[in-house]
Amino acid sequence: MARRPAIAHAMTPSLTLPPLLDLAGIAVFALTGALLAARLRQTFVTLAFFALVTGVGGGSVRDLLIGAPVFWVRDPLVAPVCLGVALVAWFTPHRWWEGKLLDWADAAGLAVYAVLGTAKALAYGVAPVPAVLMGIITGCVGGIIRDVLAGRPSILMRPELYVTAAALASALVPLGMAMGLAAPLTWTIAALAGFILRGAAIHLGIALPAYRRT
Repeated sequence: MARRPAIAHAMTPSLTLPPLLDLAGIAVFALTGALLAARLRQTFVTLAFFALVTGVGGGSVRDLLIGAPVFWVRDPLVAPVCLGVALVAWFTPHRWWEGKLLDWADAAGLAVYAVLGTAKALAYGVAPVPAVLMGIITGCVGGIIRDVLAGRPSILMRPELYVTAAALASALVPLGMAMGLAAPLTWTIAALAGFILRGAAIHLGIALPAYRRT
């Protein structure tokens, strides 16, 4: 049997910790889907569908790419969590979720999911650079699917920092492990860094320069 890279071995024992964190990330991201459907004044069925697709979209693509079992198909808690989040959004007064709540919930989900996606890819023996890309996919694809279904411009078509925040969070995971930091500390630092960068983009309007042909 081929030997996995040392960094993957370092990550594997820590996979006993992430299930609760994974569910938390799913819940936060599912909330963004449910809130968007609520903002569009959709039915509860649509809220639940948006919550599920947004919550599991990025992780499903990641698992297919790294050859892992699609996580939510085998985990009996994921679908109920997404349904529960949809119920919360349905019964929450609209004044609570109007404004920036959707953006901030999305920022939290982006950062957490990017970190967990990278960590899982590393644990499956994926090399650091492709693992970082898997983290970016995990963090971004659910939001992209959500926006496309809602018929609004995808975040990829706007210059504000989004994928860049996911890339920062993802890149810090193999870096922290290579430095010998404990996995929980690495994940915390990486998620906070991604969240802060995305939050700065939301609050300050930080954006990448657009292409200009001279």
